[in-house]
Amino acid sequence: MRLAQHSPAAERNSASIWKRLHALLAESGEALEIASGTGQHAACFAAALPGWHWQPSDWQDDAFGSIRAWAAQGGAANVREPAVLDVRATRWPTQGPAFKQPFDLIYCANMLHIAPWECCAGLMQGAARHLAPRGQLVVYGPYLEDGVPTAPSNLAFDASLRERNPDWGLRRLQDVRLQARQAGFALFQRHAMPANNLLLVFRRTP
Repeated sequence: MRLAQHSPAAERNSASIWKRLHALLAESGEALEIASGTGQHAACFAAALPGWHWQPSDWQDDAFGSIRAWAAQGGAANVREPAVLDVRATRWPTQGPAFKQPFDLIYCANMLHIAPWECCAGLMQGAARHLAPRGQLVVYGPYLEDGVPTAPSNLAFDASLRERNPDWGLRRLQDVRLQARQAGFALFQRHAMPANNLLLVFRRTP
């Protein structure tokens, strides 16, 4: 595992996210992961879903060696070669052949708060182009909710993100839902997760 990078957050949240994914997904399908990072989620979920093909991606290729290493260690032969993908681009992936097959799942964890706000619209619009008619967009991370008290840890996290980069910060759930609605999606499920995170499931509007 010389090339594998380690994310403590991904290690902590994999089990709770997998519990929700397992309840949502069929036995087989095609998945696209946005912002795969170290590749720990890709390896974990793909190994647990042998009937699925898992396509990891990230906006730069710095961690692609780590994604490959985690998949190899986990015996996840169904993890495809990672792709360079900037969600703001009108063509996915950004480099290499365009995706041809529709995806049954597009999964994105912990990206929206460490990316410019326009990445939210890019994610939703890209999902509209690439999700199968009954596909699901699953987004995980911390959010601000109108009328719901924000945990002090999330407030501190938001302040630290904005100090590092003024384009970053926790997003209002209502703003995310608006971007989803403009791309033809509605919030189907909202799950409270450990450490004050949410798992959101979007489906196409009937």
